[in-house]
Amino acid sequence: QGHIPSGVPFLGHAACAIAEGKMTRAMIIGKGSLFLGRLTNLADGLSFLVEKPSMPEAAKVETTACGTRKTFEKTRIGLVAVGSEVELAPGDRGQANILAGALAALERDPRIEPVLIGPRLGDTHGLAWIETPDCEADIANVLAEKLRDGSLAGAVAMHHPFPIGVATIGKVSTPARGKEMLIASTTGTAAAGRIEAMLRNALYGIATAKALGIARPLVGVLNVDGAATVLGALKKLRDRGYEIAFATSVRNDGGAILRGNDLLEGAADVCVTDTLTGNVLMKLFSSWSSGGGYEAAGWGYGPSVGEAWAHTISIVSRVSGSPVIAQALSHTARCVRGGLATRIAEELKRARDCGFDKILEELRVQTQSKNEKMDATPPPQEPTDAEIHGVDVLDVEGATQHLWSQGIYAEASMGCTGPVVKVASANADRATRILSEAGYLS
Repeated sequence: QGHIPSGVPFLGHAACAIAEGKMTRAMIIGKGSLFLGRLTNLADGLSFLVEKPSMPEAAKVETTACGTRKTFEKTRIGLVAVGSEVELAPGDRGQANILAGALAALERDPRIEPVLIGPRLGDTHGLAWIETPDCEADIANVLAEKLRDGSLAGAVAMHHPFPIGVATIGKVSTPARGKEMLIASTTGTAAAGRIEAMLRNALYGIATAKALGIARPLVGVLNVDGAATVLGALKKLRDRGYEIAFATSVRNDGGAILRGNDLLEGAADVCVTDTLTGNVLMKLFSSWSSGGGYEAAGWGYGPSVGEAWAHTISIVSRVSGSPVIAQALSHTARCVRGGLATRIAEELKRARDCGFDKILEELRVQTQSKNEKMDATPPPQEPTDAEIHGVDVLDVEGATQHLWSQGIYAEASMGCTGPVVKVASANADRATRILSEAGYLS
């Protein structure tokens, strides 16, 4: 209604002032229309903030006829040039698709420099290239060497032999709202044990979100095996001083346990899950419009993360199309500029300062204790008209037998929101207290 348009001419001045360090941010404010407000009895308005990038980038100052300005150095991102199953021409072994992704990334983001790695099979279109034999091991070795010596800041590959302890954090656009959401994790494994891996996925997802500029990401746990245990451990970590913001399900019962609706809506900034489930989600989000044979949307399976892991290597699928490859290159460069490896170390330190290692040990002790209680004989059967929620699906049988050992008849069941333990209503309060004391309820 006039305020935003009148603010537009200042944007160029604001950009120059921010680039020269004279200004940190500027807000363009749009006031609601009095006329429309009177007609509709609704408030309207818009404002937006233009601010200095929070991600560190190497830059130099140049002097021009218009004064001084900052120009940013290009971020060199390696791209493995073999392995794609998307052939744009018969027999091209997918290299044309990979090259198309690199060229599209370069056109969209002039601050990155794709560097292809592998055998040259045709026209390279002037792109930088590190030529290697057509062997995955050779390519992986060259890639690792270039990352170690600083020749490359990060990389995108269709496969990389990550060690145990390293996973990838993917990013998707949710179909209902078009909201970006991180999936933690999608390939690799953050730890050998499922629960510990999901807990680490949560920390790594938060660190990745912060590297991308999300200062206070909302975290939810997908309703899979181990979800209740993981959420309980994260809440315990929060209660001991670790700063974490939980997402809220769009379903009426709320909570930070996410279901299918929440994934479509994008109820969380970080969706914590196990790697196998995360991998399936990535494939569904990226290729649902193509029938599954071509990944047409998204940023790939995301950058590698792990304790003491210094490299940012993002993974794309062998059926990722050039749009996904292009976005994966830009996304990797953004994570590099956001200091992802440093963010991971900082997040782990914050968690450890709040007892993360102790919580992991408590979970191991609880698991061992629960396994030892799986020999009870059920007491006489009675009607079970009350449900106890909050027991993890991995523990529901153990919780039921633990109640048996205390003389309470119980049955394990699956409700629409997850596992439940069914008991007689007369025993519900006592059973809840027993399960809570034994560590079955968070």
